[in-house]
Amino acid sequence: MRSASPSERALTAPLSVIVPARNDAAALGLTLDRLRGLPGGEAVELIVAASGDREGTERAVAGRARLLWPPGATRAALMNAGAAAATGATFFFVHADSLPPVDAVRRIEEALRDARVVGGAFEHLFAEPGWSLRAITWINRIRYRLTRNYYGDQGLFVRAAVFRELGGYRDLAILEDLDLSQRLRRRGRTVLIRVPLLTSGRRFLARGPWRTFFFIVWLLALYTLGLDTQRYAERWRGPADRWPGSPWPSGRRSALP
Repeated sequence: MRSASPSERALTAPLSVIVPARNDAAALGLTLDRLRGLPGGEAVELIVAASGDREGTERAVAGRARLLWPPGATRAALMNAGAAAATGATFFFVHADSLPPVDAVRRIEEALRDARVVGGAFEHLFAEPGWSLRAITWINRIRYRLTRNYYGDQGLFVRAAVFRELGGYRDLAILEDLDLSQRLRRRGRTVLIRVPLLTSGRRFLARGPWRTFFFIVWLLALYTLGLDTQRYAERWRGPADRWPGSPWPSGRRSALP
C-alpha cells in the first residue's frame, strides 16, 4: 500500500474520511451531504473509493470528494485504496449508507488527544424505526461493549501511522472490520465514542431482521472457532451488480448456510 510522502501530508487536513461505495449512489449522496455539512468538515480530506455503477456514483459525488476507481470490489480493497491515496494523520472509514454524528470530527480529535489511543469507533444505531432493529441494536451494543470488537458500520477511525504499520485491512471479503479492530486492540488502546453513528438497516429489512441477525451470529461463531467465513462473503454482500443489502436470491432466504 502506497504511503503519502511527508510533503503531501503537510499539505492536507488532519483527518481523511474514506468512503467505500459499490453500486450505492443513492445512499452515497446522502452520506456526502452529511459529511460536507459537519462542523470542521471543510478541513477534512474526503475520498470515495468506488466500484460498480460509474455514472450514478459520479453523479452522487458531484465534485464533493476525490473519487477513486480501484481494481478491487470488496470493502477491504476499496478502503485500502482510499487509505493509500489519503494524506491525513487520521483515517475515518464511513460506509456509504452511514451518517456520522454532527460533532464527529471534534469527538475523534478529542479521543486521539490521548497518545495511548490508536483508534476506535462510534456507538451503533439503525436509522430506521422498528422494534426488531432497536432490539438488534441493543444486543449488538452489549456485544461490542463487552468484547471491544468494533465494526465498520460504527465508523472505525485509526491513526494513519498505525494503520500503515498494521498493513491496512487484510485481503478479506467479509469481517475485515472485525479483523482490523482486533489487531488495533493488540497494538494499543481503542475507544468507543458513546454517541451513535446512524447506519441504514436496509440489509436487515430486505432480508428479514432476525434472519439476518442470526446469519451474522453464525458468521461470528465460525470466526471465533477459526473456521472459514470467506465462503459466505458473496451471500452476505449480494450480487455484484446490485446495491449492497439487496434481498437474497430466491430459494436461499429460508435457511442459514
